[in-house]
Amino acid sequence: MQIGPYKLENNLLLAPMAGVTDRPFRQLCREMGAGLAVSEMVSSDASLRGTRKTVRRLDLEGETSPVSVQIVGSDPHQMAEAARANVANGAQIIDINMGCPAKKVCKRTAGSALLEDENLVGKILEAVVSAVEVPVTLKIRTGTDPENRNGVRIATIAEAAGIRALAIHGRTRACRFSGDAEYETISDIKQSVNIPVIANGDIDSPQKASFVLKRTGADALMIGRAAQGRPWIFDEINHYLHTGSEMPEPDLEWVAGILIGHVRQLYDFYGEYLGIRIARKHIAWYSRGRPDGAVFRNKINYTESAEQQLQAIRNYFDCLQNNGELAA
Repeated sequence: MQIGPYKLENNLLLAPMAGVTDRPFRQLCREMGAGLAVSEMVSSDASLRGTRKTVRRLDLEGETSPVSVQIVGSDPHQMAEAARANVANGAQIIDINMGCPAKKVCKRTAGSALLEDENLVGKILEAVVSAVEVPVTLKIRTGTDPENRNGVRIATIAEAAGIRALAIHGRTRACRFSGDAEYETISDIKQSVNIPVIANGDIDSPQKASFVLKRTGADALMIGRAAQGRPWIFDEINHYLHTGSEMPEPDLEWVAGILIGHVRQLYDFYGEYLGIRIARKHIAWYSRGRPDGAVFRNKINYTESAEQQLQAIRNYFDCLQNNGELAA
């Protein structure tokens, strides 16, 4: 897949997720087969750029090219300035968020709330595209609610404004993350524009990935929640799409090694105190659906040092390998 001058290694992308797709997770997913990993959204509000959270989100050091940074906001001028600032900081692709359904974002008429104002959508896209020389991409939902799916109109506005690729989550703003994603609108959008279309929503297995590609005709897929605790899903999907066969389920020792490596990267990136606490949700995802997972997660939530946390991970996976029972 091509985005501007950048030819991606494959057509699988990691979706931007606030509080999840930090630099350690993006790098891990790239190593595990993602062709592109989009950053957490960064506010276009210049007054927030000096906050600790934003500074970390803007830390792109050592990131695999091409580096894609997502910006969010509702003012065309601010969004243009944010795009320039992020390009100056090392972004090679600017992604615009018009898909987030979170109330704190939508109440500022940003994220998916923008889909209600097609005129403003056009102004924002034109301002950002004109502001930078790097490719600009866009992420949207299918519409504001099931009775108002205006994704095709938004897509044509985006193409006219110079957007180089379009990702669509198969739910409306009102649906948030409930119910099943629908792919008919994504298919309609694909038929209405000539820019690359990326399908997103409920892609949680190699078989589902193959189905969505065929159902929508999309050029690429974007995987979000299914990569939490399972970053190797990109390799699994790549393998299936190229061979038609499933990869063997990874063995527990290998999974433990990936998790420990991930957690160590979190300590390095955030420092031990914050890294331990941020690691807890990732560790919970890695243990999801495994025996004694609840007991393990309870132990993890009370670890207060890096060594305690790492030892708890080792003990848990040792028990799984030996078919033992984890002590409460």
